[in-house]
Amino acid sequence: SLYLESQVRVGLFGSGVGLSLVLGFGVAYACYYLNSIAKKPQLVASNDRFCRFLEEYCPVVTETYYPTIWCWEGRVQTLLRPFITSRPQVQYRNELIKTADGGQISLDWFDNNDSLYYPDASTRPTVLLLPGLTGTSKESYILHMIHQSETLGYRCVVFNNRGIAGEELLTPRTYCAANTEDLEAVIHHVHSLHPSAPFMAAGVSMGGMLLLNYLGKTGRDTPLMAAAIFSAGWNVFESVESLEKPLNWLLFNYYLTTCLQSSISRHRQMLEKLFDMDLVMKARTVREFDKQFTSVMFGYRSIDDYYEDASPCRKLKSVGIPVLCLNSVDDVFSPAHAIPVEAAKQNANVALVLTSCGGHIGFLEGIWPRKCTYMDRVFKQFVQAMFEHGNKIFSM
Repeated sequence: SLYLESQVRVGLFGSGVGLSLVLGFGVAYACYYLNSIAKKPQLVASNDRFCRFLEEYCPVVTETYYPTIWCWEGRVQTLLRPFITSRPQVQYRNELIKTADGGQISLDWFDNNDSLYYPDASTRPTVLLLPGLTGTSKESYILHMIHQSETLGYRCVVFNNRGIAGEELLTPRTYCAANTEDLEAVIHHVHSLHPSAPFMAAGVSMGGMLLLNYLGKTGRDTPLMAAAIFSAGWNVFESVESLEKPLNWLLFNYYLTTCLQSSISRHRQMLEKLFDMDLVMKARTVREFDKQFTSVMFGYRSIDDYYEDASPCRKLKSVGIPVLCLNSVDDVFSPAHAIPVEAAKQNANVALVLTSCGGHIGFLEGIWPRKCTYMDRVFKQFVQAMFEHGNKIFSM
């Protein structure tokens, strides 16, 4: 009787059974994580010299990626990154430039005038940053890229799409993933200001798609020496189909659609000259928004024509400068089966880095991923490799 009473008082954990269960579960989870979650990324490149260059000067692409152990699933990483990661303080200098059609584009400069490595502004390496679909220079992933560039002594300039960063629309035109005219104007403008400075670009999500479409159009005829692409949607048809699945629509698609509508609502008076804005504001998916607004604005006969033209996978073969593309195979914005692995193998200038986890612009790592992510480390090492050792890439 006394023995039984003492066992009731001790309880489950006091008897050691609970502790054994917790330890057993912890060991099992750790084994599953190390065997199935933490993996080296897949490096896809047809050029052996490019591979050797990356292995030597950008080793992060060959190292095991350990996603945050408590939130490694793609959707969770995508949702949590904006809330978990810190927002480094960046002081911008804003510049508005005019376009050929009478519009204006807002550029946010981080001049890095205190650079110790490159005190001469005329030769200070410059990185052009392209945010995602409705993103601006205030996005956390852009701020982290600038922070990484600052430590290396580089200058950054953020290309904000028309009407997104608080400036007024002077013409009834915004932006899309297929039309590269504004990007071409920005690249020409930045290069003309600093013609002696090494010049690179990095695009995230739709910014990466736009940059790839530009590179596919220009080939080698560009002042950019290299480019980095993060979480690009390679095939727009596959991307929107994935985002229209019930759970993905609930978590991402509807929110993105409302963000797109919000980005144009303050320009309603200007846009009503060409569009039925009441119909546009009734869209409940990105596809519906693009059908009623984006494809019409840029003169496509149908939304399918627009999506075909906007898909970077169709232009990858024409890229003429070194490009590193990071994607996660669990990214619902860019399904794994739509990543153009075979096309990448046909172009010696292209390297794909494919992780098993990371989601869309996620790539969280560490127990509490407040600061640096795997994506940030890839960005830092690749831009440093190209700026400081890029002349070796085709001589190895």
